[in-house]
Parts: sequence; structure tokens; C-alpha cells
Amino acid sequence: MKINGKQHYLWRAVDHEGEVLESFVTTTRDRRAALKFLGKSMKRHDRPVDVVTDRLRT
Repeated sequence: MKINGKQHYLWRAVDHEGEVLESFVTTTRDRRAALKFLGKSMKRHDRPVDVVTDRLRT
């Protein structure tokens, strides 16, 4: 997505019913951003049973 003309990436945590638990916007799409989001999400919502990606390199 673009915000003020600059590329940003939206990370979302979704539960088994399809409801969005948490959203996170970053300017990078790399391992560090993915681990940061996963860590924040796990602190608030415990450990996930499954982790599903959209097959991006992150």
C-alpha cells in the first residue's frame, strides 16, 4: 500500500474465524520486520497454533 506516495507493507494477524486480531505497518518487508510483528502479536495473543504466510520471501 502507498502512504503519502511511499511504499509500506501491511502485516495482519487473523484468528481461525477470520477476524483481524492485530495490524502492523512497516516500510520494509524483511526478516526483521516479520519477527518484530510476530513477537508483538505473540505477546498479546499467546502462541499461534498455525502460521500461514502468503508465500512472500519474508
